[in-house]
Amino acid sequence: MKNYAIIVAGGTGSRMKGDIPKQFVLLNGKPVIVYSIEAFNNYDPDLQILLVIHPDYIEYWNKLSVQYKFSVPYKVVNGGETRFASVKNGLDSIETDGFVAIHDAARPLIDAGFIKQLFEQASVYGSAVPGIALNDTIRILENNTSRQLDRMLLRAMQTPQVFKVTELKYAYLQAFQALFTDDASVMQSAGFQLHLTDGRLENIKITIQKDFAFAELMMKI
Repeated sequence: MKNYAIIVAGGTGSRMKGDIPKQFVLLNGKPVIVYSIEAFNNYDPDLQILLVIHPDYIEYWNKLSVQYKFSVPYKVVNGGETRFASVKNGLDSIETDGFVAIHDAARPLIDAGFIKQLFEQASVYGSAVPGIALNDTIRILENNTSRQLDRMLLRAMQTPQVFKVTELKYAYLQAFQALFTDDASVMQSAGFQLHLTDGRLENIKITIQKDFAFAELMMKI
C-alpha cells in the first residue's frame, strides 16, 4: 500500500500577528514548512506529499520554493476555512488506499526516524498517535472552583498522526465539531480505536514568537 503525508499549512498567521504565516517564516535559513517536507522525503522518497496551503499564499509559496531551490516532489492542495476543512481537502485528493500521516507544518522538529516509527506502528495497530506525558500539576476549572487531575492519565498530543486512508476518509464524512482539534479526535468521534505512542519533547508546535528561538536552539543540540 502507498504511504501519504498531508502537511497542513493552511493558516494565515492571525495568531502570530506577523506579516506572513509562521509556516513560511525562516528558521535557521529555511522556511519552517521545508523541514517537514524534507523529513517525510528522507523517510521515503516514494511517499506522496500533499501540501495544504491557503489559496492566498500558494503563489507566495511557489516563489519561496524557487528562491530556495526546493526540489522535493509534492502536490499543492487548497486549504479550507478550518483545519478540519483543510485536512478533508487533502484527503479528497488521495485516490488509493494506504496509510496517511497528517502533520502540522508548524512542527518542524521531526525526522525520518520518528516518522518511520509512526508508520510501522500504524501498520501493526491501525493507527499511531504520538503524545507526551505531562510534568506539571494539572487542574480543571469547574463552577468557579478547580480540581486536580491525575497527570499520569493525561497526554499532550502531537503530529504526525498516522491512519488508514479509508478509515480517516470515513471519519471526515462527519460534520465539523468544535472538539475536532486534531485528527485523533475526528477518528474517535467516528468510533475508531486509537493507538497512542510516545511523542518527542522537542516536537514543539511553533505558536508564538519565542518558539522560533527555542526551535533554533533544539536544532543545534
